[in-house]
Amino acid sequence: MHDLYGLPVTNATPAALQGIDDFVHGFISFQPKAAGVIAAAKASPDCCVVNAYAAMLYMFLEAPAAPDLAEPFLARAEALANSVTQREAHVVEAVRLWSSGKIPVLIQQCEDHLKAHPRDMAMLKLGQYHAFNVGDFPTMLRLAVSVMPEAEDIAYAHGMLAFGYEECHLLDQAEAAARDAMALRQDEPWAHHALAHIHLTRGDVAEGIAFLESVADTWADLNSFMHSHNWWHLALFYLSAGRHDDVRQAYDTHVWGLEKGYSQDQVGAVSLLARMEFAGVDVGHRWEDVATHVAARGADTVNPFLTLQYLYALGRTVHAESETLLAAIEKRAEDDSQHDHAVWRDVALWAAHGILAHGAEDWDDTIRFLGKALPRMAECGGSHAQRDLFEQIYLDALIKGGHASKAQQVLEMRRTYDPDGVPLNQTLAQIYDETGLPDLAEEARNRAKRTLEQA
Repeated sequence: MHDLYGLPVTNATPAALQGIDDFVHGFISFQPKAAGVIAAAKASPDCCVVNAYAAMLYMFLEAPAAPDLAEPFLARAEALANSVTQREAHVVEAVRLWSSGKIPVLIQQCEDHLKAHPRDMAMLKLGQYHAFNVGDFPTMLRLAVSVMPEAEDIAYAHGMLAFGYEECHLLDQAEAAARDAMALRQDEPWAHHALAHIHLTRGDVAEGIAFLESVADTWADLNSFMHSHNWWHLALFYLSAGRHDDVRQAYDTHVWGLEKGYSQDQVGAVSLLARMEFAGVDVGHRWEDVATHVAARGADTVNPFLTLQYLYALGRTVHAESETLLAAIEKRAEDDSQHDHAVWRDVALWAAHGILAHGAEDWDDTIRFLGKALPRMAECGGSHAQRDLFEQIYLDALIKGGHASKAQQVLEMRRTYDPDGVPLNQTLAQIYDETGLPDLAEEARNRAKRTLEQA
């Protein structure tokens, strides 16, 4: 039998094959049907790859419990791996490498695998996911390039290619790939996501809003991550345009509340609430609900990018769990047995101390610690749009700590990609007043005023 992209599948019943196809397509298109692979695997103990995919799905929980939940399915798949195709055996091996924390080996295995099996979209997505999490964006791009032209008919391959180009700051190529994806499937959400990044980086706020609003209806039935994350991007444009009511509505309706226990939904809410506050938006009592769900994660150091945002929520709301999580980060930074030891030791640990200093309104320590971490934050993972949260925390400390001249430098650099942003120009006007440059302050106020008049 063969899956939806023509790849051979060993010993699959029709029901198992349906579970495989639903997983692969649901995984790359961000549809909830991917979760059906769990039931399919339970009903098909003799099908190797369906059990490997079930284990993979559990690993995407991005939580300390994930390897234990994945293990029964992974063990079953491994017991069958000698009687299946090489491709299927590679899938099993990839999940074991992930479960064992051998991420660099996993990424290399995905790259080698795609040379022989360029239509294996699940392995392309898996490889890009892990390259993204370690800040290796050229590898993200190389993986996607390697599947062409064999996967040219697959919209989702073009969407992954688009994001690889975008994270390498190759915006023209990224836009072309995203348009190719949408020519095949207008509703391809990862292509929408890449275009959101492109509009953001170019400072095309009005165009970004118009585009995302035009396709937002296609996100309604996606999984919570893709639904909330594309709306998160739209909310960033609303923030720049000074549309506070629209930001709050996007947050309440689409960003927070879909899957409150899921890692990506939590950090999306944390980072948007923080940005809202930095932009002068009244967030009311929204922090406490998010922080309560984050606190339930305990000492979660599965991923440094995620952990730092959990810590911000706990520090912002003065939860006692912030000290527990900081201690876990310090312990992780001392553990030299993991592939990402240096990132925790040299980047995440400094950032963690800066984040908690910000929560304690210790602006000097915020500047001191985050200043050490920011040049290497990409190593913690996340996109440049997501990592901008840490830049904004640093900028907020500069402003509140009375470092107006340094803040001016940061703000004017930010204006190169958000030239007419309302919160940016309002803050810049304040800084120019403080530095004795009233004409420049008036220019900044006028830029903000014009944007508000057009909203």
